[in-house]
Amino acid sequence: MTEAAMDAGMYVRYYCDRYVALVNPFQLSFIGNEKEENFQGWGKDYHFILGIGDNAARQRIASIIIQKGESLASVIHPSAGISSTAKIGAGFFGSRNISVNALSVIGNYAILNTGCIVEHGCILGEAVHIAPGAVLAGDVRIGDRSFIGANAVVKQGITIGKDVVIGAGTVVITDIPDDTRYVGNPARQIHGNK
Repeated sequence: MTEAAMDAGMYVRYYCDRYVALVNPFQLSFIGNEKEENFQGWGKDYHFILGIGDNAARQRIASIIIQKGESLASVIHPSAGISSTAKIGAGFFGSRNISVNALSVIGNYAILNTGCIVEHGCILGEAVHIAPGAVLAGDVRIGDRSFIGANAVVKQGITIGKDVVIGAGTVVITDIPDDTRYVGNPARQIHGNK
């Protein structure tokens, strides 16, 4: 995400996390953990980027940042294709070569990863993550915090509930209820821990 931000012309100087990173290719300065009392990032007129893969955690951290009166920046790679009629929420990340087509609505804190396609009229909830190469045909609805795996395909007009995990390569041809996991072609529900 840092590289995409820099490619988009953003100046990134700091990062926050639980611990100092062992690998820091961009030589960013560590300013602490935003959940701790001694966090050095509040009140500095910074714009925060949500570089968190876990959907629920990303939503929680966004809430902390907003409650502190801070602002969230969206990162959109220059190669992204986003329709002028699409609506994009706060704290959004759009990776390389994504396509978001006409009249789509992308919720706050969403991640659209490399090369995914969101066709016309799709509505994605808050903190949704669409993995690399996934395709959402037109008018798909996806609930908050749901994850669509790499190279999955979701048929036009399908509704996927909240807190759903769709596995890599899955083909979704029927609506999916909240709090479930699906894999396969066609998609079938699996049970167990998320």
